[in-house]
Amino acid sequence: GCPTGEARVTKGYRLPARWVIHTVGPIWSGGYGEEDELLAKCYINSFKAALELGVATVAFPSISTGAYRFPLKRAVNIALRETKFFLQHNQSIKKVMFVCFGGDVYKKYQELFKEIFE
Repeated sequence: GCPTGEARVTKGYRLPARWVIHTVGPIWSGGYGEEDELLAKCYINSFKAALELGVATVAFPSISTGAYRFPLKRAVNIALRETKFFLQHNQSIKKVMFVCFGGDVYKKYQELFKEIFE
């Protein structure tokens, strides 16, 4: 298994990716627990795993924003903030992609990307 906030690696097998980095995001429970920190750890630990693998490209879904009900804006802000911090301190990963399921998710990433990266 994979505890919330941690990351595990498996081979990609028949996928177009050589590796799959698995992480388990937190279930939103009103923001009274450690949801923000656990979500940040999902990205931090996934990036660490990617570094260990020596990969140049990483793709993330919008972790925890579906069935786990994490507020979209809050989750995207955490994802982009952790990505920016990682990229400022590591040059080995050349491309980070966010796979957005639905127009609302895509628009939120576009909106917050401008705020955080520009």
